[in-house]
Amino acid sequence: MTADGPDMVPVPYRVAERTDETPDTAEIVLQPVAAPLPPCAPGQFAMVYAFGVGDIPLSLSGIDGHVLTHTVRSVGAVSAALHGLRPGATVGVRGPLGTGWDLPTAAGRDLLIVAGGLGLAPLRPLVTAVLATPQRYGRLNILIGARTPGDLVCARDFDGWRAAGARLQVTVDRPDDTWQGDVGVVTALLDRAEFDLGNTTAFLCGPEVMIRATARDLAHRGLAPDRIRISLERTMHCGTGHCGHCQLGPLLLCRDGPVVSWSVAETLLSVREL
Repeated sequence: MTADGPDMVPVPYRVAERTDETPDTAEIVLQPVAAPLPPCAPGQFAMVYAFGVGDIPLSLSGIDGHVLTHTVRSVGAVSAALHGLRPGATVGVRGPLGTGWDLPTAAGRDLLIVAGGLGLAPLRPLVTAVLATPQRYGRLNILIGARTPGDLVCARDFDGWRAAGARLQVTVDRPDDTWQGDVGVVTALLDRAEFDLGNTTAFLCGPEVMIRATARDLAHRGLAPDRIRISLERTMHCGTGHCGHCQLGPLLLCRDGPVVSWSVAETLLSVREL
């Protein structure tokens, strides 16, 4: 793509809804003000611009036609500005950018979705797409880990996913007095998941240490590395592969990622970064 292509021009979107997920995380639903962006695929991201502050890459946590949903955690100036927006506010959006989960190639297979913390947000459109046509896939396992019960995102979807047939399990590292579920790391849930190693595609997103541990565990069990898809995060500035800030070895993750196979990422993630 060229530096003056349509992916470089923000398109105006209006905040239609805003929902608090956790004390520092909110879901914002965006509707196009005029001509919308091209169709987005699960796993892709957009650069979302808070006018007068700046833009940041945000994964898509919901796709409904041209209506886009993003889950944003307030950790810096731009994310704080986006987190604080209320319905009626306008933002600029560029995209869709990057690679998606490539769900069609997993048709007919068991699906294993493993999410850590905010990593569930980019996986949510994948779950929605699978449950819209469940006959196309085998068993759907969703394993979710979070630091505390209060850090769980998309929690209001859990009952509906279970009712639709998903085998969903949740664990936390630090339970509170009300927590009655599992305690521990998300990889501990793998032994209870039901999937055929010879006919499964796995999708992983979360902290990098969780991704590495889960992918290595699955590969050790016998799941083919090219059937393990992970979403990686690096500092992105331009979103189109021009600035090089998101380089990981030969990859520019805003262009060649964020979704890559473990067969590609394993060696790259084993190299110490200076």
